[in-house]
Amino acid sequence: MVAKKPVQRLGFKTGEYIVYPAHGVGLITSIDEQEVAGLSLELFVISFEQDKLTLRVPTAKIKSVGMRKLAEEDVVKKALDTVTGRARVKRTMWSRRAQEYEAKINSGDLIAISEVVRDLYRSDDQPEQSYSERQLFEQAMDRMSREIAAVNKLTLTEAVQLIEKNLAKCPRRSKADPAEEEAA
Repeated sequence: MVAKKPVQRLGFKTGEYIVYPAHGVGLITSIDEQEVAGLSLELFVISFEQDKLTLRVPTAKIKSVGMRKLAEEDVVKKALDTVTGRARVKRTMWSRRAQEYEAKINSGDLIAISEVVRDLYRSDDQPEQSYSERQLFEQAMDRMSREIAAVNKLTLTEAVQLIEKNLAKCPRRSKADPAEEEAA
């Protein structure tokens, strides 16, 4: 039923790390052919180690689902520069902002994810985050750190430390900043 196919398809090859927008960084373990409902489908078998998840994506669907190769080093550098910038918190209701943050995280775009990390980051001297803010921040931080770890060949811990070091460089917002008070 499952036959092994050549190790490269559409520019992706087995043993290569990729980014799947809805799940983050995964490893292509194989390219298989499987019969589903009488049709023969060629599938990328992608393993997401941390989530203990295996995904099978038809090769014909990789463009429509947004699967892409890992970011280049210059994109990683731009993402790290993005987190050092000043947080840009819009004056809209939290539910609307949360939807926008969620969309950025699920876009799979490293720069957009780094904007979420920057905007939701709280240093020790700033007010506590709400539960939903913290959840979104941790999700964005997880996606960003996994991709940076894979690109720079670091451990996940080293990638998180690198991001936190860059976040520490960001300009401190004063307590009187209205955007800060509105976010709290």
